[in-house]
Amino acid sequence: IVKYRSKKVKMSSDHHLGLNVSNNGEIDHTTNLSQNISALFMKADYSDITLKVDGLEIPAHKVILAARSEYFRAMLYGGMRESSQTEIELKGTNKFAFKELLQYIYKGQMSLNLLKEEVILDILGLAHQYGFVELEKSISEFLRQVLSINNVCAIFDAARLYQLNYLTKVCATFMDSNAPDVIAHESFLHMSIGALKELIIRDSFYAPEVDIFRAVVEWGKANSLDSGPDLNSVLSCVRLHLLSTNDLLNVVRPLRLVSSDTILDAISMRTSCKDSLSLYRGLLRLDENVAHKKFGSQVLQGEMRAALLDGDSHNYDMERGYTRHAINETGDGGILIKLGSQCIVNHIKMLLWDRDTRSYSYYVEVSIDQKEWTRVVDHSNFFCRSWQSLYFEAKVVRYIRIVGTNNTANKVFHLVSFEIMYTNTQVTIENGLIVPRHNVATQVASAIVIDGVSRSRNALLDGDTQRYDWDSGYTCHQLGCGSILVQLGQPYLIESMRLLLWDCDDRTYSYYIQVSVNSWDWEVVWDKTRDHCRSWQYITFTKRPVVFIRITGTQNSANEVFHCVHFECPAQIDLDEISNRNEKPFSQDFRNRPSSHNPQQWSQPVIADVIIGSEAIEDDDNSSIASIVEVNGPRCIGYIIPPDIVHIEVNEDDELR
Repeated sequence: IVKYRSKKVKMSSDHHLGLNVSNNGEIDHTTNLSQNISALFMKADYSDITLKVDGLEIPAHKVILAARSEYFRAMLYGGMRESSQTEIELKGTNKFAFKELLQYIYKGQMSLNLLKEEVILDILGLAHQYGFVELEKSISEFLRQVLSINNVCAIFDAARLYQLNYLTKVCATFMDSNAPDVIAHESFLHMSIGALKELIIRDSFYAPEVDIFRAVVEWGKANSLDSGPDLNSVLSCVRLHLLSTNDLLNVVRPLRLVSSDTILDAISMRTSCKDSLSLYRGLLRLDENVAHKKFGSQVLQGEMRAALLDGDSHNYDMERGYTRHAINETGDGGILIKLGSQCIVNHIKMLLWDRDTRSYSYYVEVSIDQKEWTRVVDHSNFFCRSWQSLYFEAKVVRYIRIVGTNNTANKVFHLVSFEIMYTNTQVTIENGLIVPRHNVATQVASAIVIDGVSRSRNALLDGDTQRYDWDSGYTCHQLGCGSILVQLGQPYLIESMRLLLWDCDDRTYSYYIQVSVNSWDWEVVWDKTRDHCRSWQYITFTKRPVVFIRITGTQNSANEVFHCVHFECPAQIDLDEISNRNEKPFSQDFRNRPSSHNPQQWSQPVIADVIIGSEAIEDDDNSSIASIVEVNGPRCIGYIIPPDIVHIEVNEDDELR
């Protein structure tokens, strides 16, 4: 007979109250499971394998190792010799690092803040060896956060060894920005040959070349490489042509590590190759403006110099907020900027004075020493306005000269703001001009509507293709006089455009389009004066420089005004995309559109090559007899009813009759 006390029974029944059970009946005790598995770490209980690491015997469990790592799964259950062993020695493995990794295997946790950096790097190597990808990523991110002069060389070496490309790139960028400190630090002497060569061969590893040479010599001594092929391979990465003649003769030559012929070649190269990126080193600050006072940059030439590099691109008017120079025929002078140090750059953003509709022409040159100048941008034959976004091949630069050649209002060139930087943005350049992928006929890109009537001046360029009606949302001009004139912010190489004609009813338009780079020499690129067009228009022509676009209407079937809702260039949908989307550019004559729908059909089914919206067709009694729907064929932007079709059907196979 077993007797129970009522009080104990109550305690037993209440013992597990409070454990989590969701409203839908799901039970989640993963925490308990994790704790139970974690308790097996370094315990002989149920152990079926012993791992010998650097003299330390560690009990483990095959099934846990295999479940957590493909490496151990193959070793312990893949038919290898170790599959039948109860004791396995892991050679060349740091026992402290392995214990931390094993704890991670059992617990899924690791406290990196409590570990020494050398142990963390060993764990990173083990994570790479045993295939713990997520742990690799987490350690890499931690190392990125704690990068310093003290540890960056070791981390860079490890990242290269384990092919951690992101961490390698982060380390290289950090060392680029701190090159003088890196080569002066003791850890520099312990870098591998491969890591050292990869570092000093970079154009952006910017330090005095004589200091780089001395650091390589010290590295050779620290690694017992006073001479030989290994040291020579590293020395070949030093740019001796960047050393002064005095340093070549008094620092390099006495060490007898470099031949006399090599020294003479370096002296010769200093005078023969001026415009080559490989000739120089420069500081690289990704997407950061280096023409700023905080980096020691200054304006050396031009009137009212203080305004140009102050970062203020909003507060300016006719009297203040810009730097200027007089425009003359000789082209001398200009605005001259000196950067605080040599920098690798490939992108300029600058603001031309734009409080009215005036346009400027200009060119930009760069130099290292003000002796040899390279023209990187030449817009002297184009009209430009407001913000200029300029791209060119990456160059090492110390001086920038901006020379204005024309101002449509007077003889002075006005520059409000100037920025120069290096960017990874991919831009296609042909003949010195950008071939844009995105629409540049926008206010953000400094485009404006010069001529045309609208309730909102730049409604044509605002990107709104939905909200327009009889009273607003379009730009227009009277037929027979005037036109719609758009100016882009700067010259681009253009080969396509797209525009939306006002289409709230069935009216049609005729028109033509001209382009120019200076507003007086015009070329016709599109002629639809004999066609009857409506809605979306897709325009293509031979690629050419474009600044101005003039759209001139010649006919409107409803009244004497030409209306355009939207304009873009280049077209943000090309012919290939139209084909992929089963669309066709639309231009159709509606003059003979049938007024009635007398039933009639082809003798044979015809696969549709158009789509005509979703329109009900009614018979003489005004009852719907058909509905034109989307079919399995190329689609047309717009609405087509050819004049010889008076009845259209879609059968159950989606064939258009």
